[in-house]
Amino acid sequence: MLRKQQFIIRSFSFFSSYYFSSSSTSTAAIPQLLKVGDVLRRSRRFSQEDVVEYSRLTHDVNPIHLRPESAREAGFDARPLVHGLLVAALFPRIIASHFPGAVYVSQSLQFKLPVYIEDEVVAEVQVTNLRENRKRYIAKFSTKCFKNGELIVINGEAVAILPTLAMFEEKPT
Repeated sequence: MLRKQQFIIRSFSFFSSYYFSSSSTSTAAIPQLLKVGDVLRRSRRFSQEDVVEYSRLTHDVNPIHLRPESAREAGFDARPLVHGLLVAALFPRIIASHFPGAVYVSQSLQFKLPVYIEDEVVAEVQVTNLRENRKRYIAKFSTKCFKNGELIVINGEAVAILPTLAMFEEKPT
């Protein structure tokens, strides 16, 4: 156990110089270690510009994402929808922001409800399983996105390989 803690602290020291600002590294904070049951969250509102840029990058120009009348004709509110995978991109963002060097291995998704431009979405990852493998950690997460505080819009699971269990504070963007 002592050897594992030394590895975690060494990993924390290596990444902290990269990840934290100079004001954060001056404190001698002990990193919080990830454990089963921990929940990490991030909220976001996607703009029309975000959706247009995502459409441009992915060549997904389905009109329900770009034109209110197309969304209405497809049975949705008369507002453009945010691409489901753009919303789901919050999950690896959460993990990578707390574990620099994490490798996102898999993701299953179920799209339950639409997300419209300017809806506030809260993405959440909850650790359901952790195991050590060759001085790294395989973490399984329950993944959920909510809108309006309680409606589940995306549900799924993810697996990531983490370099350490030491959690880093997210840098402001």
